[in-house]
Amino acid sequence: MVNVLLAGGISMAVALLCTKPFIAFLVRRRWGQFIRDDLVHHHVKRGKPTMGGAVIIGAALVGYFASHAVVLALGATGVLKVVHSSISLGALLVLFLLTGLGVVGFLDDYTKIRKERSLGLTSRQKLLGQTLVTVVFALGALLMTDEHGLSPASTAVSFIRDTDIDLAFAGPVVAVVLFVAWSNVLIAGASNGVNITDGLDGLATGASVMVFGAYTVIATWQYNQGCGVAPGPNCYDVRDALDLAVVACAIGGACFGFLWWNASPAEIIMGDTGSLSLGAALAGLAILTNTQLLLVVLGGLFVIVTASVIIQVISFKLTGKRVFRIAPLHHHFEMVGWSEVTIVARFWIIAGLCVAAGLALFYGEWVSSQ
Repeated sequence: MVNVLLAGGISMAVALLCTKPFIAFLVRRRWGQFIRDDLVHHHVKRGKPTMGGAVIIGAALVGYFASHAVVLALGATGVLKVVHSSISLGALLVLFLLTGLGVVGFLDDYTKIRKERSLGLTSRQKLLGQTLVTVVFALGALLMTDEHGLSPASTAVSFIRDTDIDLAFAGPVVAVVLFVAWSNVLIAGASNGVNITDGLDGLATGASVMVFGAYTVIATWQYNQGCGVAPGPNCYDVRDALDLAVVACAIGGACFGFLWWNASPAEIIMGDTGSLSLGAALAGLAILTNTQLLLVVLGGLFVIVTASVIIQVISFKLTGKRVFRIAPLHHHFEMVGWSEVTIVARFWIIAGLCVAAGLALFYGEWVSSQ
């Protein structure tokens, strides 16, 4: 547990202290955000430093590896009794997703800056990048095993734990193909969901802090009630649970530190560098903690905002009419007359309620199974 708290604290401090110098660096290079012409409320943000997600990714990586180093050092000196401090494959895979989709997002942000337009990579280019990173993650999670022959991921579709729907029904080779495809759906959906939500100062960052916090709790609980620690019919069969909690807390802490500079009025925007990477990391945690569909509840705000875009597109194509004045949903409320701070605060409340509902489902299932 010390490792978990250290990771969150270190990453938060790094993000808090390093974001300001990064802002100065971006200002010197004139790397600023371009705004859609129809978002008249946001034209004052044109040119605001972007790519802030690079700080989140860097801080999370520092927090994770530094926490392990500190715990090992304390253990070696006898100050701390080390129970579990080894770097796990599952944690590295989540960090790979975070960094890999961060690179895709960086290329998207840089394209916007270089070409001076609000659109970066094409949909095909972005999808190709997401797919390549996801395929590597999925194959590593399913095929790389430890000394006991256990892999970080399972072929079963999961909600609060693995369900009876197992992709292995069609044979081992087809199961791998189906798992890669299913992982692509989850990761693309989550990364694009956070990306769409990232439209107001601090909105996606604050919501992400809550969901990563929830996964810190979930993974820690799974470790404490794991089959290797507390064997029984209702134990959790999650291979790298405690280290996944370390990763979740490191990323959540990095988001929390970054929020100091990203809250309204934001001095920096996370950009696609941050939103794509955070969504992918959430999906990776969901896959490796066997809570794939629970992410829909925990990240309910991202689902609602994404659904507003889908509803708008379908309605306009079928009827020629728009349900909302503009999509995504948070921009609709701007058009209605709500202030940006009011929208963000109320959407954070919705995000918190979704996280609370997800944790209640997770804990309630465990209690009912006792």
